[in-house]
Amino acid sequence: MPNEKPIYPNRILLDQVADKWTILVLGALCAGGGKARFNAILREVEGMTQKTLTVCLRKLERNGLVARTILDTAPIGVEYSTTPLGYTLSKPFKALHDWAEEHLEEVEASQREFDARDPAFKEVAVG
Repeated sequence: MPNEKPIYPNRILLDQVADKWTILVLGALCAGGGKARFNAILREVEGMTQKTLTVCLRKLERNGLVARTILDTAPIGVEYSTTPLGYTLSKPFKALHDWAEEHLEEVEASQREFDARDPAFKEVAVG
């Protein structure tokens, strides 16, 4: 169709890498020394469901950012680890985390000002 915009592979990759769950899961893995079991990640990432974590980890594995290892334990366990490619994201993710920490109060003040002007938007954006 003539009005359709082309889909660029880098846009698809950015959509997959920059979503909130991916950032939080990779952050949890990096905080755990680059390795963690499924339930440890689930406990670390507040508000995440098992299904969401499963989908996120499979997407990360497919993109070569996380490796999945089956552990020969009783019961059988699964461990996820950051690949060398996945580890390259730790620096930009840390920069983003640091930015959020540094500017949180400013952003919250802006949100309060905006919400006072347009309270209906807050219900749509947050709710």
